[in-house]
Amino acid sequence: MKILHTSDWHLGRTLHGVDLHDAQRTFIDHLVDLVQGHDVAAVLISGDVYDRAIPAVQTIELFSDALRRLSDLTTVVVTPGNHDSASRLGFGAHIMRDSVRILADPSGIADPVVLECDGRPLAIYGIPYLDPDAARSVLDVDERSHTAVLTAAMDRVRSDLARRPGARAVVMAHAFVVGAEPSDSERDLSIGGVQSVPSTVFDGVDYVALGHLHGPQIVPVPDSPTAARYSGSPLAFSFSERHHAKSVTLVDLSGDRPHIDLLPLPVPRPLTELRGSLEHLQSSDTDHAVDHWVKAIVTDPALPLDLQATLRARFPHVLHIAHEPVGPAAGTDVPVVSETMSPAAVTADFVEFVTHQAPDQIELDVIDDACSCVRAVEAGA
Repeated sequence: MKILHTSDWHLGRTLHGVDLHDAQRTFIDHLVDLVQGHDVAAVLISGDVYDRAIPAVQTIELFSDALRRLSDLTTVVVTPGNHDSASRLGFGAHIMRDSVRILADPSGIADPVVLECDGRPLAIYGIPYLDPDAARSVLDVDERSHTAVLTAAMDRVRSDLARRPGARAVVMAHAFVVGAEPSDSERDLSIGGVQSVPSTVFDGVDYVALGHLHGPQIVPVPDSPTAARYSGSPLAFSFSERHHAKSVTLVDLSGDRPHIDLLPLPVPRPLTELRGSLEHLQSSDTDHAVDHWVKAIVTDPALPLDLQATLRARFPHVLHIAHEPVGPAAGTDVPVVSETMSPAAVTADFVEFVTHQAPDQIELDVIDDACSCVRAVEAGA
């Protein structure tokens, strides 16, 4: 009784302008191979299939191909996330083949996909991303919060599960659970200032297949045998995810408690953040990152000449370049400008504030020449 839990594909997303369709296609190829090799009863995709509500045609075709290939091998259960349009993702759900189940309607939360695994029923409940304002009327909830609507949804799940003695139960949910670690690349879920929900909301089922956060991680459910986990995204979508070990989650429900294995995923190109002087970034110390996607932070006190061209020649796949000077004057207060200061003195103070070092004589001469030219123009006017 095995399921493969994944989420947050974000098909169609870019990384600092780099198209990721090829990398996402490679992930799908690998996922198909994993399904073939592990005899899974179902593949669960817990939200954010697409990166935007109205995806491009190329993106839709990629997901369509993934559904076709996976559903030839096993049952695929999909729920929408906060990036997906639930109505668009769920279009045609009732006329799809039996091995493709898209659970996008909040009113159907208590209607699980039921599979027979090893002679025992497995009930898979899909809770789509629940925007409190939209879900309150459907779930008959007065309070405007994520916790309220998810509690109401889980009450329906537990009520239905009570009528299925002996069944194993899995819940798919797309939410930010208290205590989990976010990344820079997730969209804020705040409604009324509160975006998170306590993990205790999910008590009463065997496994909770979570989506939304991009880092794979366990979510403890205190005083409960329920196991909950974020599968994480299959690709890194920001440099804050550069240390993530991307994977999909293989869950074996044969025993008394779920047994979890993490199956690693291919890395299209490692992400590396480099910080230091331009001289350091050009040294052999950074040779390991030449073929990586690079975020380069240059700390020279003054902005180096031709910085962008120099770093792009050094790192062909650099995605982000920033100048964050470090020096004796770094962090000093903004200089005060008084009426008695000459324009040349004000400009010299500005140069020192920006570059964190006083202008040299050549720069002072340039400032004086510029001020003289301005005065000459004003006099002529």
